[in-house]
Amino acid sequence: MHHTTILLIEVGALLLALGLLSRLSRRIGLSPIPLYLLAGLAFGHGGLVPLSASEEFFEVGAEIGVILLLVMLGLEYSASELVGNLRAAAPAGLFDGLLNALPGAAFGLLLGWGWVGAIVLAGVTWVSSSGVIAKVLADLGRVGNRETPVILSVLVIEDLAMALYLPLVTAILSGQSLLGGGIALAIAVFTVVLVLVVAIRYGNFISRMLSAKDPEALLLGVLGLTLLVAGIAAGLQVSAAVGAFLVGIALSGPVAHNATELLSPLRDLFAAVFFVFFGLNTDPRAIPPVLLPALALAVVTMATKVLTGYLAAKRVGIGLPGRWRAGLALAPRGEFSIVIAGLAVATSVVNPQLGPLATAYVLITVVTGPMLARLPDFGWFKRWLRRSAAAGPAPAPATD
Repeated sequence: MHHTTILLIEVGALLLALGLLSRLSRRIGLSPIPLYLLAGLAFGHGGLVPLSASEEFFEVGAEIGVILLLVMLGLEYSASELVGNLRAAAPAGLFDGLLNALPGAAFGLLLGWGWVGAIVLAGVTWVSSSGVIAKVLADLGRVGNRETPVILSVLVIEDLAMALYLPLVTAILSGQSLLGGGIALAIAVFTVVLVLVVAIRYGNFISRMLSAKDPEALLLGVLGLTLLVAGIAAGLQVSAAVGAFLVGIALSGPVAHNATELLSPLRDLFAAVFFVFFGLNTDPRAIPPVLLPALALAVVTMATKVLTGYLAAKRVGIGLPGRWRAGLALAPRGEFSIVIAGLAVATSVVNPQLGPLATAYVLITVVTGPMLARLPDFGWFKRWLRRSAAAGPAPAPATD
């Protein structure tokens, strides 16, 4: 009973604080994500008032938060739109990997961490945070923008790539044979293809199984299906985020519309929990020694990620403002970077400083990324874009 009492007090106090921080962020015109992260740092390991009883609650809530963010994004698009966007964005996905993984690998080699450390750090710098970006797009009202499908295509390609990368890097870190790594990779490929085929071919059947007229049944059905598929995907070493996104893609019509309205409050609640949990697991005392290297790595790879989004949007005919919105939105790294670093540190195969470095790196990108994403909305930035467009050659007709 004593543990339950402390749990209720800690969760209640922290959620109340998050509500006040969210209101403050709206008043000053910023995304609440940086404030949620700082709250996690304040109440986490080595923080001002460490929480003791509620860590497990926030860990589970954080997992649910990422899953809900991704299923809500999936509900915005159909399976045919996904396939079309993936085909169009395949070259952008290749450039994304080269531009953002290679700097991390080079940095690992420069630090003397060997080829294993280089492979791990390449994954840390490669993948943007689907959870953070989904929240930023919702906060800034850009879910329906023309560049948003380009952003989502890059994120989905990254998540699908992680479905192949994670089993492979796990095998390398654990010292498995080439055969063991190949089996893990084959299972991951089969699972991704299977889920995608089911989403595309049987999406209408899945939607008919759920009643759009009964809010309670619809909420329970969509939430249960999403968590079930995400859990199975994670158990098969495939990203839970990919599974959740494909569930959203599979649903269509009135079911998708009503599910979006019903899940929105839950998404906001558990998304806040996700960002707080990230801060809770970070010891502020471990950050200062690796802050400068993490800052240098963040500056380089945020620039390459902006270039990735800019080129991807340009390739499909998005106008200049939309290109910048796409590039700046992709800057934050997050959940996958921490997972990759955690796998590496747990095996003691790589340098133990990789963990704090990855944490500081992610914190820098997650705090500054949402702020950078707002730049295209400022008047001075719009004026600079107009002057740049006027000074350059006449562009082909395009819309934002």
